[in-house]
Amino acid sequence: MSAPLENSPFPPSPVQPALLEGDRTIRFQCRKGIGCWNACCSNIDIALTPYDILRLKSRLGLSSTEFLRDYTVPYEMEKDGIAGVKLRSVEGGTACRFMTPEGCGVYADRPTACRYYPVALLAMRKQGEATDSSAYALVKEAHCLGHEEPRAFTIDQYREEQGLPEYDALAHGWRELILKKKSSGPTVGKPSRRSLELFFMTCYDLDRFRAFVASDGFSAVYDVPAAELKAILEDDVMLMTFGFRFLRQVLFGEASIPMRGEAVGERRARLAEKNRRLEREAAARMAQDEDLE
Repeated sequence: MSAPLENSPFPPSPVQPALLEGDRTIRFQCRKGIGCWNACCSNIDIALTPYDILRLKSRLGLSSTEFLRDYTVPYEMEKDGIAGVKLRSVEGGTACRFMTPEGCGVYADRPTACRYYPVALLAMRKQGEATDSSAYALVKEAHCLGHEEPRAFTIDQYREEQGLPEYDALAHGWRELILKKKSSGPTVGKPSRRSLELFFMTCYDLDRFRAFVASDGFSAVYDVPAAELKAILEDDVMLMTFGFRFLRQVLFGEASIPMRGEAVGERRARLAEKNRRLEREAAARMAQDEDLE
C-alpha cells in the first residue's frame, strides 16, 4: 500500500490502491462470533444497482415506487447529471435497516456492495475502447477483523461463492450507460430534466416503467411484437434489461427497438427543427459579436 500524503487534509482511504485481477489470492472471513460482527453494517454507504432494487422490493413484497420511497435516498453521480440510489439507514442513525443481532435480515437478496465486501469492483472504460473492463481493489477498514482470519481464496472464487456473476451480469447494462455518459462528457451536452427523470424511472422505478411500456403512448411510437411485449411486461428481469436498451436508444441514439414509421418521421422533423434553431442562434451570436467589434 502506498504511504499517505504528508499533511493531507483527507483521512487515509480504506481502499488499497493496487488494481487486482480475479486470480489474486486474498485472505478474509466474516463469521458469527468474530469480534467485529455487524460492525460494517453499523455505518453504511451502500449504492444500489437496478437489480439490487428488483431483488429487495420483491423480497419485501413492495412495488418499486414504495421501496424507493421507504428504503432509499437518491444521490448525484455527477453534478447536474444522472442519479444513483443509496440504501437509507435507520432513522437518526447510520446503521443498515436490515441489520439484526443474527446478521443480515435479507441475506439471500443482499445488495451487490454487501456481497463484494471486502473487495471493491472497479468498472472502467479505457480511451478508444468500446466496452468496459473490470478490476478489483481490497477494502481494509480499521474495525474489520476478517482480514486476520486464515481462510484464503481467489477473488474469482469469492465472487462465485457470493453469487456475484449473476448480479454483475444483470447490472452490466446499467454500468455501461453510466460509463458511456461519463466518457462522453460535454459532447452530448447537459442532460434535460426529462432525460434525467426518464433515466431514474427506467433504471430504478421498475413498476412505473412497466406502466409506461404498457401504455398506448409507448405502443404508438415503438413497434415491439405483441408476444415479445407481453413477455417483457410479465418478467422483471426482462423488463429491466429492456429498459437499458431503451435508454441507449433514447439517450445515445443506439437504435435496437423498432419505431413506427410515422414516429420516426416526427422524430426526424423535431431533430431537424432543433438543428435549425441552434444554427439561427449561432448566427445571431456571430452577428452580435461583429457589431461589437
